[in-house]
Amino acid sequence: MIRLRNSMTMAIMLLLFLASTQLRAGSTASIRVEPPFWWNGMASHELQLMVSAKDVAAMQVELNYPDVVVSEIIQVGNPDFLFINLRIGDEATAGRFELRFLKGKKQHYVYSYELKERKPGSAARRGFDNSDVIYLLMPDRFANGDLSNDNISWMREKADRSNPNGRHGGDLKGIEDHLDYFSELGVNTLWLNPVLENNMPAYSYHGYAITDFYQVDARFGSNEDYVRLTEKAHKNGLKMVMDMVFNHYGTSHWWTDNLPMKDWNNVWPEFTRSNYRGGAIMDPNASEYDKNKMLKGWFDTSMADLNQANPYVARYLIQNSIWWIEYVGLDGIRMDTYPYSDKDFMVSWMKALKAEYPHFSVVGEVWLNTPPQVAYWQDNTNNGDGFQSQLPYVFSFPLKYAITDAFNEDNGWSSGVAKLYESLSVDYLFADPLKTVTFADNHDADRIFSRLGEDLNKFKMAMGFVLTVRGVPQIYYGTELLMTGLEHEGHGFIRKDFPGGWTGDPASAFTRDGRSDEQNQAWDFMSRLIKWRSSNRVVQTGKTTHYIPDDGIYVYFRHDEKASVMVILNNNKSAKKLHTERFSESMNGYAHGVDVISRTVLTSLSTIDLEPMSVHIIELKRTK
Repeated sequence: MIRLRNSMTMAIMLLLFLASTQLRAGSTASIRVEPPFWWNGMASHELQLMVSAKDVAAMQVELNYPDVVVSEIIQVGNPDFLFINLRIGDEATAGRFELRFLKGKKQHYVYSYELKERKPGSAARRGFDNSDVIYLLMPDRFANGDLSNDNISWMREKADRSNPNGRHGGDLKGIEDHLDYFSELGVNTLWLNPVLENNMPAYSYHGYAITDFYQVDARFGSNEDYVRLTEKAHKNGLKMVMDMVFNHYGTSHWWTDNLPMKDWNNVWPEFTRSNYRGGAIMDPNASEYDKNKMLKGWFDTSMADLNQANPYVARYLIQNSIWWIEYVGLDGIRMDTYPYSDKDFMVSWMKALKAEYPHFSVVGEVWLNTPPQVAYWQDNTNNGDGFQSQLPYVFSFPLKYAITDAFNEDNGWSSGVAKLYESLSVDYLFADPLKTVTFADNHDADRIFSRLGEDLNKFKMAMGFVLTVRGVPQIYYGTELLMTGLEHEGHGFIRKDFPGGWTGDPASAFTRDGRSDEQNQAWDFMSRLIKWRSSNRVVQTGKTTHYIPDDGIYVYFRHDEKASVMVILNNNKSAKKLHTERFSESMNGYAHGVDVISRTVLTSLSTIDLEPMSVHIIELKRTK
């Protein structure tokens, strides 16, 4: 009897314990706090938490942790959202503390919040610069390293490799499995198109309709997988750039059915699309109507437009970017649709990043057509309205257009290679032309090989230019393989799968044997130039002196006080003999040279023989 009574007592106690554990787990599970954790030792001692839970706005908040205090609790009109401002002092140590949410004396929610130890040297991290070559890849289309995550039961879109616009199954593990490939090619910086959750019913593969700002898309892997990939990339000498989106988010985001605040999004009486006229933002003659539509119109029906003028939205986005830098160990950010976000907010964002990471690198997608429009967004540009963006790097879209036109046109006063000359001749518009990212194609544009009529000689000229002109070169995945595709056919056709990234592919372009002879010619050409560039300081940071194109030949020099490189583009269908007298100011003191591509030694520089449609990159050697 005593044994039975003791057994019953123990059973009741166990049930009560399990019930309390479940209640506690349930209360934790039903509350969302973002950022989900933070660090001590940050430059800013202020942290704003966004809390989402049923009726949480009516609750008191308590915490008890040394040198961490609640400085303000903010209700924003939505009963299910609360913003909590914390002050984290210098003496706060790493550890966990409970955020308790109470009505009167009754506790309704509890959240175990972690304050992590900031890694030594985190603030001193250095971003990408002119010594780097950026390799852009679309994770869904690069390599499938984990078949188990191709389809996730609770996610809306399933894998369908037969659909050019569907998910194909590429993931972070696939990238990790091929880190050696990047080193073999010579690139040293990886820019991945967005990897955060995109739980959208269609077109989720590209990543630009985010549905959770704090979670990697499960079909790519986990947050921990992203950290591991970055750590392994760093061990392989590779930097990591994260693609971020502040302008908009996917309409399947958990916010959509219950916005934190009425003005969290830019809302219109009926759906209103952006006019995509980024130039209106800085146009001194622009109407308010046009500027408003550009800034607040939605990018697409599936992409809700964020209102960064709302200080809570602004704080959320700033902290989110810092969180990913610190958590993953990022080296840079590529910011999507830069002019579409509130420009004063973007200045605040850049200042916040610089306060935490003074040497960090950010490049903005300023997809505008003319150099003055792009230069406006680079920091320290002398703008007429006094605007200073704080943004160090911008993509050189006008130069990209010049590249795609130059080798397809007959040479003339303003056509053919003259377009390259004209584009560089307005470098005075930029505060620092060296801090422009140069490219021939990307995930939104025609593949450069297709754009050049699948002509290998033209391709070599274009890529030779990209890899020797001022700025930071960016290569799009598969460009080294002569991948083809035209944007008007659909984005899926310019974002094809990397050959060999999937089990069962007929050939693997990760290996020499898996590439065609023509692909190997292109690959060898690019790899040689990229590796040469990585050890050639004058091409990375030297000055540019160029000469007006003559007879379809464009010549420019990259030089400093110690060295000089001569680049010659012969944009003619016939061979030419280049007489070099008019370049004497750039060649004085140099008696011979070495052609970087052919490795031919030029014992005399008075005349240089040029093959039809060719590029020559010559390291000049001084007179002994």
